[in-house]
Amino acid sequence: MWRYINKLYARSDNVKAYTLLTPALIFFFCVMLTPMLLTIAFSFFTQINMNEIDYSFTTDRYVEFFNKPLLTSLLFKSVKISFIVTFVTLLTAYPVAYYIAFYVKKNKTLWLILMSLPFWTSYLLRIFSWKIILGTKGVINSGLITLGLISEPLTFIMYSQTAVVITLSHAWAAFALLPLYVSLDKIDYSLIEASRDLGNSRLETFWRVTFPLSLPGVIGAILIIFIPTVGDYVTPQMVGGVDGRMLSYMIQSYFGKVNNIPMGAVSAVIMLAAVASITMIVSYATKKLTQRVA
Repeated sequence: MWRYINKLYARSDNVKAYTLLTPALIFFFCVMLTPMLLTIAFSFFTQINMNEIDYSFTTDRYVEFFNKPLLTSLLFKSVKISFIVTFVTLLTAYPVAYYIAFYVKKNKTLWLILMSLPFWTSYLLRIFSWKIILGTKGVINSGLITLGLISEPLTFIMYSQTAVVITLSHAWAAFALLPLYVSLDKIDYSLIEASRDLGNSRLETFWRVTFPLSLPGVIGAILIIFIPTVGDYVTPQMVGGVDGRMLSYMIQSYFGKVNNIPMGAVSAVIMLAAVASITMIVSYATKKLTQRVA
């Protein structure tokens, strides 16, 4: 029997591959999949009091979630803010990636390192820096007052959705830059030259050739930005205030101060389902666009 197993192992590349993947799969199951399954399981239970949970299966917590306008509004606000952050980040990172890919001829790696230099510091330190910049006595308000453009500090900048969007866009800019650069750098420049030779302007060449060919990088950047930011907790808590709070704040409260674990689990599962649905839609749209371009 062992001789048969050894022959099978020697002949089958799939068996070798799964054997090598076994430690990683076990680690993935223990560290990621198990907590997720526990969260889903707790979403069907009921919190009786501060220290007791009724483990009887029920879907009442899901009904309760959608019957609470605060939770549903926070869910839509989280998705909306993440969409805005994704759009703003792409709008700022794409030109930088384009410039490095097509106009920088030497030391491109150095340019990428320089672009990511601010991200070598702590995430919290960068958030505190934006608090200093956006505050009522911060750099922006002080500069505008000094120039005589305003007489009083702008209060809508700090502790608002605007502050959350600005801070998150800066925090995830480097993560968008890398997939965009890789996608643009792989484009055959002869295709761009052929488009120009056929009479297309620079703008027409960009929309007809460069941008469609860079779609894989664009979609990758969208997923890299959107998925983490929709569940971000630290940034909305520190610079968002009441207006900038997202659903992650309520999830943390349910698992912490409120001590309603099933309700926190329901909120987390619904957010996970929303993100997964949007991700699947984006992936499907990407596949169709890629096929059309090809």
